[in-house]
Amino acid sequence: MTASTTRRTTAARSRIAAVGAIAVAGALILTGCGDQTDKGSATPSGKTDSSSAPLFSKLPEKIQKAGVIKVGTDATYAPMEYTEGGKIIGVDPDIATALEKQLGVKFKFESGTFDTLITSMQTGRSDVVMSSLSDTKERQEGLDDKGNKTGAGVDFVDYFTTSTGMLVKKGNPEGVKTLDDLCGKTVAVQRGTTYEQVAKDQAEKCKKDGKGELKIESFPTDPEAQTRVKAGGAVADLNDAPVTAHIAQKAGGGNDFEAIANPTDAGPLGIAVDKKNTQLRDALKEALDAIIKDGSYKAALDKWNAGSGAVTEAKINAGQ
Repeated sequence: MTASTTRRTTAARSRIAAVGAIAVAGALILTGCGDQTDKGSATPSGKTDSSSAPLFSKLPEKIQKAGVIKVGTDATYAPMEYTEGGKIIGVDPDIATALEKQLGVKFKFESGTFDTLITSMQTGRSDVVMSSLSDTKERQEGLDDKGNKTGAGVDFVDYFTTSTGMLVKKGNPEGVKTLDDLCGKTVAVQRGTTYEQVAKDQAEKCKKDGKGELKIESFPTDPEAQTRVKAGGAVADLNDAPVTAHIAQKAGGGNDFEAIANPTDAGPLGIAVDKKNTQLRDALKEALDAIIKDGSYKAALDKWNAGSGAVTEAKINAGQ
């Protein structure tokens, strides 16, 4: 397998930079991103104090008038984005809160099924996707894992890095240390993610190396994949390293799983924007650079012990 992979990369694996174990203690409450309904949608929100927001004028007029950037996400992915107490919280919402202060508008998160998020943006349901989405060439060009055109491509404003993590049962009874240890076994993944492709690539490698068939079971959500591992039906759930670390710490009081990081396949996560919406893309890039500079970006990551995934500057379409 080659570089870069992440839950949020559908086709050529790019799901992200070594993040290290994330220790999130206690019940954390998001202090930004507006109030949100049980379905993950924010309550009606208007403009923030745009007169004092330095980058408000850089936004498209439509968003200035609405006072809102509609964000598509799959809020089942702790600690990156998940629902607790009827609110969407996590790393991505906290970064969005910092961006709000630069742009003068609210980020309104709405949760949906991961593999439909880009499509929902292109139909106008959301303005951007911010859901631990891996920046890959395939997504930039709207291609599937076989190089076939499946829809319009998107641009990415890259804001985080991560790598592959493997979630195994507590005690690691199968002795999994690397992806090669999965040969001859069954893995569970969330459908439509980078890690589904990582599993497919690894299955090909296992076959080529004569190490036994790697079977793949894909599920609509990652919690279903976790359940499969816990029940013994799969040896591992492939996911982002920070996510597997969080799950291992929290699930069953830390008694259900162990997390194994594979820091060699680093890649970026990006905020996805329609290619036609270059004004919004560029405003987001400038806002991200601003919060990196003023320290609010670092504070958002440190709240979740996710600082090892920090970027030092905003980039557009850096994923390979």
